[in-house]
Order: sequence, then C-alpha cells, then structure tokens
Amino acid sequence: MPITTCIFDAYGTLFDVAAAARQAASEPQFSKIKDTWPQLAENWRLKQLQYTWLRAITQAHTDFWEVTQDGLDWALEKCGVDGDAELRERLLALYWELQAYPEVPEMLQTLKTAGLNTAILSNGSPDMLDGAVQSAGIETLLDDNLSVQSVGIFKPDSLVYDLVGQRFGCAKDEVLFVSSNGWDAAGATGYGFTTAWVNRSGEPMDRLPWKPKHVLNDLTDIPKIVGL
Repeated sequence: MPITTCIFDAYGTLFDVAAAARQAASEPQFSKIKDTWPQLAENWRLKQLQYTWLRAITQAHTDFWEVTQDGLDWALEKCGVDGDAELRERLLALYWELQAYPEVPEMLQTLKTAGLNTAILSNGSPDMLDGAVQSAGIETLLDDNLSVQSVGIFKPDSLVYDLVGQRFGCAKDEVLFVSSNGWDAAGATGYGFTTAWVNRSGEPMDRLPWKPKHVLNDLTDIPKIVGL
C-alpha cells in the first residue's frame, strides 16, 4: 500500500539534541565547557537513552523529563562540572528550546501539502514535545505529538508503535517511520513499519535482527521516499 502517514522521532531526528550544550558553551559565563561541550552533549544523550532502556526492562517507568535530568547529572559529573548549578539550570532550560534541523520545515511542508499525515512519536513527555515544536515553529506542520507517556513504557516496546495505528487508523505498511536512532528504526522495522534511519554522523549499522529500509544523511529526501 502507498505511504499515507509519516511518523518522526523527535530528539536527534527533528531536533538537534546537541544544540543545548553548544549554545551554553557559547555564553561567557559557561566558558568552562567551551572545549568539552561535544563530549558533554554526547554523554548526556547516551545516558538519557540508556536510562530509558533500563527503565523499560525493569518496569520502572518515569517521566522523560526525569530521565533527561538524570542523564545530564551523570554527564556533568563525567565532565567534572557537576557542582555548577547555574550551568545545569541553563542546559535544562535550553533543552526546551532545541533547534530543528534546517531541512525540517520545508520537508514537513512538502508532506502536508501532498495530504500526508505527519506526527511525532517520541519518548518525550507531552509538555516537552509541545515546547520543542512551538520553539521550532513547526506546530502547523504536524497533526499530533504522540508520547510514550500514554502507554507507560519507552521505545522500542510495541505498545509505543501501536499508538500510530490507534491515532490515524492506518495499516502498518502505510507508515513511514523516521528516526535518527538505529535501534529505534530497527525496532520499528520489526514491528512492520517502512523505516528510514537518519544517520547524520555516519554510525555503523546496529547488529540487530532487523534493518531500516532506507538510510539517509538528513531528512531532505523523505518526500522522495514516499513518492513525491
């Protein structure tokens, strides 16, 4: 069946998760991370994801905002700046204002103009997603922000992917699911979605039972994949 519904992961896919640390590092009062912000951003994201997996496995679900704070605290300690309360507060505030990647608005507009359903499916809590979408100015280009909070477990549990069919009434093979996380794209492939992995940093393919159908450098060619 043709693709009718394009679903996007949020963090790292539509929104640049490194933007918070990069912005803070450019501000004079936080010059202590001027050289280490890339490592801080990478560790923050890694721990954020690892904590979602561990909480899913152990059935210890919590709000994604708590996971985000826990990941940051670990990353700050790893970088030796865990005693800076002002830096922590600034980084968390910036996480609500993450920048969208430059190709995102035009790509989404093309999909909407063609009449496709568009939505986010994310580990993020509803208020976090609303904040990011509004900050990026793309709220009119998305039909919905679907959060794992409604099912109480993080990706890649199938209950999360079920939310798409429940919301849009579409079959699995009508869905293009797009993520910058290889494991997420793999999980969605196993679920039955057509998938695209946005591999911006040239990472190796994850050694998992499923592989994404498409591998992209950015989101520019998403409309081509759906036949536009």
